[in-house]
Parts: sequence; C-alpha cells; structure tokens
Amino acid sequence: MQTTERGVTLIELLTVIVVLGILASIAVPSYRNYLIRAQRTEATTALLQLQAAQEKFYLQNNAYTDQVAAAPPAGLGLMATTERGFYNIAVALGAGNQTYTATALPVAGAGQSDDSRCTGFSITDTGYRDSTGPGGRDLCWR
Repeated sequence: MQTTERGVTLIELLTVIVVLGILASIAVPSYRNYLIRAQRTEATTALLQLQAAQEKFYLQNNAYTDQVAAAPPAGLGLMATTERGFYNIAVALGAGNQTYTATALPVAGAGQSDDSRCTGFSITDTGYRDSTGPGGRDLCWR
C-alpha cells in the first residue's frame, strides 16, 4: 500500500510569496498617489470656506483680516490648519486691508509634502484660484 502525502511544497510557497510581493509593489504606490490626490480637496475646501468667512468679515468691518484663527470680531474664527492637519492656512493682506491672498501649504511630515504636482494652493479676494507646482491650476483645483 502506497501513501501519498498532501501539502504545500516549498516551491509553491515561494511562488505565492513572489506573486504577492509583485502585487504589493504595484498596489502600494498607486494607493499612495490616490490618497495624495484625494487629500488635495482638503486644501481647496478650507480656502473656499476662508473666502466665505472673509467676505462676511468684510461686510461687517469694511476690511479683510489676516487673523485666521482669532475669534471674531478680530478674526475669522477658523482653524489655522485644515481639518485633518495636512495643510497650513495663511492670509496675506494688501492695499490697506482691501485685498488678500489666502494660501494653503502642506505641513511638513504630514503626508501631503510628498505631493510633487500640487505643492501649494491660493485664492484671492477676487476669487482667482491658483496653485504652485507642475500640476497647474486646472489639475490641482479640480
């Protein structure tokens, strides 16, 4: 009587490990790129909220403010970083506090600093949206 042993050979096990390694080497960078693109919306959303708050502040004070985090009536009462902390928000005033440019720049070490296509976002009092980096305004603000 002959017995056959059942099981997985070392060659089969190594083949499975190699296939999983190849799949992981493709999937992880693709997922990271997806996350970077998705997290850009955090910057654009924060800048649009800041724009609305600035317009409200202007109606009440006849001037814009650069005090993003200060409580009203001196400031806007918003956070100086985006909701999940990927971007810092700042405002630069111009011409007697009658114009402003708001910027969102990645926080160092928070993950979005790896975004090489859209390195920063800005919006002005006239509503002009711009971005820095090779991605360009249309790619970064969509």
